[in-house]
Amino acid sequence: MGGRLPIPDVQGSRDFRRIDIDKVGIKSIRHPVRIAERGGGIQHTIASLNMYVALPHHFKGTHMSRFVEILNACDGEVSPESFPRMVEQVATRLEADSGHVEMTFPYFIRKRAPVSGVHSLMDYEVTFIGAVEAGRRTFTMHVVVPVTSLCPCSKEISEYGAHNQRSHVSIRARTRGFVWIEDLVDYAEQQASSELYGLLKRPDEKFVTERAYDNPKFVEDLVRDVAALLDADERIEWYAVESENFESIHNHSAYAMIERSKVG
Repeated sequence: MGGRLPIPDVQGSRDFRRIDIDKVGIKSIRHPVRIAERGGGIQHTIASLNMYVALPHHFKGTHMSRFVEILNACDGEVSPESFPRMVEQVATRLEADSGHVEMTFPYFIRKRAPVSGVHSLMDYEVTFIGAVEAGRRTFTMHVVVPVTSLCPCSKEISEYGAHNQRSHVSIRARTRGFVWIEDLVDYAEQQASSELYGLLKRPDEKFVTERAYDNPKFVEDLVRDVAALLDADERIEWYAVESENFESIHNHSAYAMIERSKVG
């Protein structure tokens, strides 16, 4: 018997259409990860990842299996510090000029009700976005924070009561220093009419209802107040803050967004 023939590398063969591909890779791969908490603990959660590289025009395809190899090699330990290194590995291992990784996961924060003190968990959607291009690494954190907003106009014109709604405050922050997930959550919750809790007793419900009434915010107020905190944070070099208020008396949402670069 003769020796085995080598297995052909079709993906690594040349392509003659001379068209670069901006992003090629894998999407929606789920993987367990461990996320460091601000309080010192480690949280186990499940992330959904998109992993891409740029593909020069002369290559027919990229080696998809290498994305999974890199992900498994990190042993699930991911933080705002280690994540950019993983992105750099993506570009290096696939011999690409640029790499891009998005990792989305639910993150839980234990909260204490304001009066009764009862504990419960609140979940937040968090996304780490890392990129490396021409040797420059960037890291962006995206956090979606549900809060309560109460309409100042409704309070002013009504003899009693005011309409309020749940709002989603979305913060995307490109950082140049270590920023905890909880830091961005705090910025949104501190500026809302009221923050949300997983569990409230009746005294707590009275407290948060009255707090919201005493602290009315338009959607414009929400994004401006959060933006002021982000402006003051020297660890953040660029941000976009959005708020979508799911109106309780209209069949539409109210929306506002501020984007700022603090570089240059």
